Amino acid sequence: MPGFDDHAQERLSRELKAEARRIGFDACGIARAERLDNEARRLEAWLNDGRHASMGWMENHFEKRVDPRQLVPGARSVVSVLHSYYQPVGHTQSLDVGKISRYAWGDDYHDVLKEKLAELFAWLDEQVGGITGRVFVDSAPVLDKAWAQRAGLGWMGKHTNLINREIGSYFFIAEMIVDVPLAADEPFSADYCGSCTRCIDACPTDAIDRPYSVDSNRCISYWTIEHRGDDIPDSVAKDFGSWIFGCDICQDVCPWNKFKKPTTDSRFLPREGMETTQLSEWAELNLEDFRRRFRRNPVKRAKFEGFQRNVRQALENAMRE
Repeated sequence: MPGFDDHAQERLSRELKAEARRIGFDACGIARAERLDNEARRLEAWLNDGRHASMGWMENHFEKRVDPRQLVPGARSVVSVLHSYYQPVGHTQSLDVGKISRYAWGDDYHDVLKEKLAELFAWLDEQVGGITGRVFVDSAPVLDKAWAQRAGLGWMGKHTNLINREIGSYFFIAEMIVDVPLAADEPFSADYCGSCTRCIDACPTDAIDRPYSVDSNRCISYWTIEHRGDDIPDSVAKDFGSWIFGCDICQDVCPWNKFKKPTTDSRFLPREGMETTQLSEWAELNLEDFRRRFRRNPVKRAKFEGFQRNVRQALENAMRE
């Protein structure tokens, strides 16, 4: 773009990050829009090993996943943002209570983050005088953790979640891909997991069977959210405990989450009963109740039949104890 020398890019990047903070994001970083060659090789190997289970959609649009210019022609920059969803409420230890991953306790993050990203996009558009780009919140084949690392926002932990030194890992990641040349941040190259294996040791199904890789075929979050049908192997399901949507175990034991930061957006606070409802009460939900309780909430992704299946499995597990 004419007039975008290094000084102008650096100034605009500083102001963009300040605006992101004002809107409510906890961190913002910038990377150059280019092909993710190393990440492409790792993704291909992970897919070839069948570690994505039945999520065949992850095989689609491979080049779009690894090259942002395939999603936004003329893209120059990828802007990554982090937004904490942590709420200072603990998971119950009772097997009689259905556990839902804390990211799904409040409103649907897709809606909340898209609203905030739209505001940031509009700000940048006004500053530049017209831009081309898109915002993404799990809405397209974008390797969000890889881009956040490229933008200097953290490193990939052994549990494969991004970890930020200032706020831990209880956060959402979203992006803007734009045709604006911005000053890129240094990629985060350090790894502060060290010799720690707490996430690996704590996983009840051994889904983290080696550092920095998760086998979806054994992951509680995969089976309780993405899988369709009742054919969950008992060899895995018996170790689900009382989880009925997602799982937080690997993050709950991570030492870096001593730096977790409570969310600043009340829409992510727990809806009534999300962290305290008994399995027996969840089992009584009919389709109408399910739609009402989880309207504009991530749990609806499991669908009514999947949620019922998860509750039945958790009840079976409670009876085993």
